[in-house]
Amino acid sequence: MSNTAPAGFQHGITAAAARTIVDATLAKGRELGLAPLTVVVLDAGGHLKAALREDGCSLLRPDIAWGKAFGAMALGFGSRELARRSTAMPGFMNALSDLAGGRAVPVPGGVLVRAADGAVLGAVGVSGDASDKDEVCAVAGITAAGLAADTGDAA
Repeated sequence: MSNTAPAGFQHGITAAAARTIVDATLAKGRELGLAPLTVVVLDAGGHLKAALREDGCSLLRPDIAWGKAFGAMALGFGSRELARRSTAMPGFMNALSDLAGGRAVPVPGGVLVRAADGAVLGAVGVSGDASDKDEVCAVAGITAAGLAADTGDAA
């Protein structure tokens, strides 16, 4: 039996890239001396590709990390832009939260993963420390996998 996906199924980020992202994201957190982190990698369809919760993470960290990545995938830009829109358009963000079943977390730390040609391959969400620091770790993980990080800020 072949171990290849049926024709037409493209899920974006590979399992190997997702593992690299998780490992490099957590390594960056250790390098910076951050609180324990949880990292979630979603594929192009918004489905779980990889996740790891460091020892010492609090109960909801996986849900928060997932929500950061999910929010980025839901609207097609990094969660830093979601945070700006949450402040500027609270009504829209309330509607988004309702439509997404509460799964979109509009703070930094949700980063789109892009191929060299700009195609969205998935998203990474990190939670555990301050959101800006979570984002730094996500970007480090994505970069270590040889992919492009889209935080929602202009490059």
